[in-house]
Amino acid sequence: MMDSPVCDGSVPKRSSRKSVGVRNYNENLMDELIEKHIGSTPRKRNKTMKDMEKETEIEAMIALSVGFPIDELLEEEIKAGVVSELGGKEQNDYIVVRNHILAKWRDNVRMWLSKGEIRETVSNEYAKLINSAYDFLLSNGYINFGVSPSIISHIPESTLGSVIIVGSGLAGLAAARQLLSFGFKVVVLEGRKRPGGRVYTEKMGQKGKFAAVDLGGSVITGVHANPLGVLSRQLSIPLHKVRDKCPLYKSDGAPIDAAIDSKVEVIFNKLLDKATESRKIMGGSANDISLGSALETFRQLYSVIQSTEERQLLDWHLANLEYANAGCLSDLSLAYWDQDDPYEMGGDHCFLAGGNWILIKALCEKVPIYYGKTVHSIKYGNAGVEVFSGDQVFRADMVLCTVPLGVLKKRTIRFEPELPKRKLDAIDRLGFGLLNKVAMVFPHVFWGEDLDTFGYLNRDTHRRGEFFLFYSYHTVSGGPVLIALVAGEAAYTFESTDPAIILHRVLSILRGIFNPKGIDVPNPIQAICTKWGSDPLCHGSYSHVRVGSSGSDYDILAESVGRLFFAGEATNRQYPATMHGAFLSGVREASRIMRATSSWQNDPAKCTLKNAGPSNELLIDLFRKPDLAFGNFSFLFDSPQEDPKAMGIMRVTFGKSKSEFSGNDNFEQEVDDSHQSLKLPLPLYTMLSRAQAHEIQLMAGEDESRLNFLYRHFGLKLTGPSGLGSLGNSLTVRITSARRGQGKHRSVVGQLKAV
Repeated sequence: MMDSPVCDGSVPKRSSRKSVGVRNYNENLMDELIEKHIGSTPRKRNKTMKDMEKETEIEAMIALSVGFPIDELLEEEIKAGVVSELGGKEQNDYIVVRNHILAKWRDNVRMWLSKGEIRETVSNEYAKLINSAYDFLLSNGYINFGVSPSIISHIPESTLGSVIIVGSGLAGLAAARQLLSFGFKVVVLEGRKRPGGRVYTEKMGQKGKFAAVDLGGSVITGVHANPLGVLSRQLSIPLHKVRDKCPLYKSDGAPIDAAIDSKVEVIFNKLLDKATESRKIMGGSANDISLGSALETFRQLYSVIQSTEERQLLDWHLANLEYANAGCLSDLSLAYWDQDDPYEMGGDHCFLAGGNWILIKALCEKVPIYYGKTVHSIKYGNAGVEVFSGDQVFRADMVLCTVPLGVLKKRTIRFEPELPKRKLDAIDRLGFGLLNKVAMVFPHVFWGEDLDTFGYLNRDTHRRGEFFLFYSYHTVSGGPVLIALVAGEAAYTFESTDPAIILHRVLSILRGIFNPKGIDVPNPIQAICTKWGSDPLCHGSYSHVRVGSSGSDYDILAESVGRLFFAGEATNRQYPATMHGAFLSGVREASRIMRATSSWQNDPAKCTLKNAGPSNELLIDLFRKPDLAFGNFSFLFDSPQEDPKAMGIMRVTFGKSKSEFSGNDNFEQEVDDSHQSLKLPLPLYTMLSRAQAHEIQLMAGEDESRLNFLYRHFGLKLTGPSGLGSLGNSLTVRITSARRGQGKHRSVVGQLKAV
């Protein structure tokens, strides 16, 4: 299986690696409180002072959970000039209005919130602040985002620039939807035959009893204020809380003694505390030391682990930590491995019923995505961008690159000009780790209906991450699904191991645990072993702060370079290695692109029209009656005569035939239903002579052979309408004029014949 996971980033709550911050709130409870205290159609002007104070406090809690400070402005708000003067009454009033708008939309995320609705609940004297707060929240993706019909219905006509998005993962899809809502022309190029990137739901099992299994990103880590939680509410998809109960079993299958379990968990957390204290003492030198070496030093120093069982149990917690970071502890930076802790979203860790594919499917609606388009080169400059995939060239005003950090590290995409050294160094410094899974569908749930997770202790330290944790998906997948996780060093050796051997090991572990209890462990109906590190479109799973790196490198990766922008979980300093981090990075870049476009439009030196070629509408109209057509090729010429030197425009239409979404036929019906609108014909053009057109026509073979001949023999490349440039525009004008002349001539002839 060659598809990649993203960012589980989830740690079972046995090990308190991360603390719960003050940002946390229960969104469902907030909904209830808002409804109770504000009502369905609140009007602040009709409330008592006490009611208004309570309402303002609740709204401030909601704003805080989304990332807004209680009594200050975000840096982005300051840059946007949301108030005329900082620190005064106007700023305080703005914050109250802003929080009110946020809370009002969060109260009903399925509906578009208009300024008019806000004016009904806030006094007219704050009209200027309403406009300022609403515009900021809308343009930065804090309100009116998502997949509900009400939100989608507000997508305007394309009036702004054009953007090519490389990658249809969560980052790319989030950016595409936001850009479309702003009025941009968008096209998404995806190397796979499906959307989602490292979020991938596979259909497993037997016909009629299929289960939805997330082989990629699976756990929504913290539902409070999580944008993926908003999407699930818009789609009315239930979330299943990952229950805390997680029994551990020794290598011989026996359960771990509760007292020893508790003792080692305390030791593990104290070792982490000691590591944290030590980096404060060491200062900058801590960045040259790994978390793994620090933990091992303190373990030996305090001699806290005595028995083999305790050592294996500590190894389990260390494997769990490697799972959370998709990296070996020997690679993690002691100084900055947990730099994102203060931003962690609170709330339960949850599974989405039916798999995360449901979110991907909804995000794809009305987004033009072209599959099987692996990008190998991106050119960018003041005049626009060119993106190369095979022999095809796509041109636009801007490009957003959302490929995984693993792809950037491999340098499989050539950037012209080369990326700044500052960005290349950050790409090299950051870590990109690996997590693999063994997904199994069984005839029935033999491990217990009340378990979502259980753990297994390996004998050998170097294999501590091999099948150390089992996730049960039977509550959300529609079938008896069990997934074994492989983290740390074991995740790398896993990929070169025969899947039959892997499955034998997993079943031996399960039978060692459950057979002594009198429970028979049947053979699975189907099993899949992932190989994310071998996937050329990701080369791993998700990012971490490696020794020598820091959180600043995430910010550097997020920096735009002229008309080239970047998104993805590895560009999000606050929420790396998470699905919501990827989504939020896409929303962030859509806002940056809009601001950059506004800036360029105000600067004539930077404003270059990319649509200098003939209009797409005119070409569509002309090609309704081509002068020559065969296969997927059609031609227009500027002369009605059979002049071999006459120039013309050739159109090749891709995507006419129905293509599969996945090579494994997963979710065929859902794909056919939901992605039919995305299998849009892709017309590409070039200019050539009539003689060249006839040469192509006389060639033996299929269209693919003709395309190769076109490229190799004539040196011609296909492009969009704007890529034809001024020459194409002139040629189109001549063709249009010639056709008008032909039309008049035919009309006269027809009348004469009729007489």
